[in-house]
Amino acid sequence: MSSVTVQDNKTRERVPMNGVDTPKLFATINVVKSQPELAKFQFRATNRWVKGTHSRSRIETFSGAGAEHRHTGDIEFNADHPAVLVGADNAPTPVEFLLHAIASCITAGMGNIAAARGVKLTEIESTVEGDIDLRGILGLSNEIRNGYEQMRVHFRVKGDASPEKLEEIVKQSTARSAVFDVLTNGTTVKVTAECTRT
Repeated sequence: MSSVTVQDNKTRERVPMNGVDTPKLFATINVVKSQPELAKFQFRATNRWVKGTHSRSRIETFSGAGAEHRHTGDIEFNADHPAVLVGADNAPTPVEFLLHAIASCITAGMGNIAAARGVKLTEIESTVEGDIDLRGILGLSNEIRNGYEQMRVHFRVKGDASPEKLEEIVKQSTARSAVFDVLTNGTTVKVTAECTRT
């Protein structure tokens, strides 16, 4: 998820662009500006173990804009480990979802920001890499972190603006990306459990 901050150009007609309903985008920004409580959202997922390292998550409801909402379709994601990591390779690993999350979050923001600035995009592609040393999660070293040591995102962007203006859009989207914020600034995570012997 990403947010947009734009410089309001009152002389530019706001029309849908890049698949973004630009008038609705600005209307949403103005409503939230006048009613900040509407900005509070909570996203949720449920997960169920399938077998081995395979699990399945469902994303159904979320709260925000002063109400409860339900996604319009069934959304499920499977996660697993590859065979080399003792899984059945039914799906991407959980850490690979982070690669998708940061790329899609920044890309979504670019669509919004470009539309708000009157820039027509014709193509956005990205490659994302994450470096991890598995000695951490395998319990072989307390000196090595469990997660990615570094991630790299490279975008290829085409549109009807100068390369400098397109790069400004990439930078603004990165600066306002919720996923980039979570990954670079950290987030408090509380883990609880209800355990039963069967």
